[in-house]
Amino acid sequence: MQRLPALLAVSLALTGAGGVRAQTAHNSAAPINFGADHIELQDKANRALLTGSVVVKQAEMTLTAARMTVAYTGQVVDGSPQVSRLDAAGNVVVTRPDQTARGNFGVYDLNKRVVTMLGAVTLTQQNNTVNGGRLTINLDTGRAVIDGSSVGGGGAGGKAGTTTSSGGRVSGTFSVPKRN
Repeated sequence: MQRLPALLAVSLALTGAGGVRAQTAHNSAAPINFGADHIELQDKANRALLTGSVVVKQAEMTLTAARMTVAYTGQVVDGSPQVSRLDAAGNVVVTRPDQTARGNFGVYDLNKRVVTMLGAVTLTQQNNTVNGGRLTINLDTGRAVIDGSSVGGGGAGGKAGTTTSSGGRVSGTFSVPKRN
């Protein structure tokens, strides 16, 4: 029951209550521009591996990470492969206007228009900060949901890199507007 007030507070803070502006819908049809120190194309697998200071930009959103796998459908439209998913790892940062999310891992599903971040997640918007284990951002609505579950490096009874702990909590700081 303790999670409900935390989720309600996060939802209110990130969707416009208390003077915090909600995010506008993201243009997921905009071209994707990227830069990296190294790229490896794996055409038979329909993917590209980007490593070293990876920067991906689409419309007003920027995603940076140490490495990223770009999955594409195999279809080519106007000379460009159709990207379906980006998987990022290593100091992942997603920046949108007035909002920055940080975590250990990130997935941008272009078909669902959802960004999911895992592991030591921090979401900052203006003077508000929320910390948790998992963040989901719906790019159509701008709604961000954080829960306290965390991803570990392999605990008792779990596979390395996939352990999920349900004991985590959401924490944060919300700014309070000045009152007369």
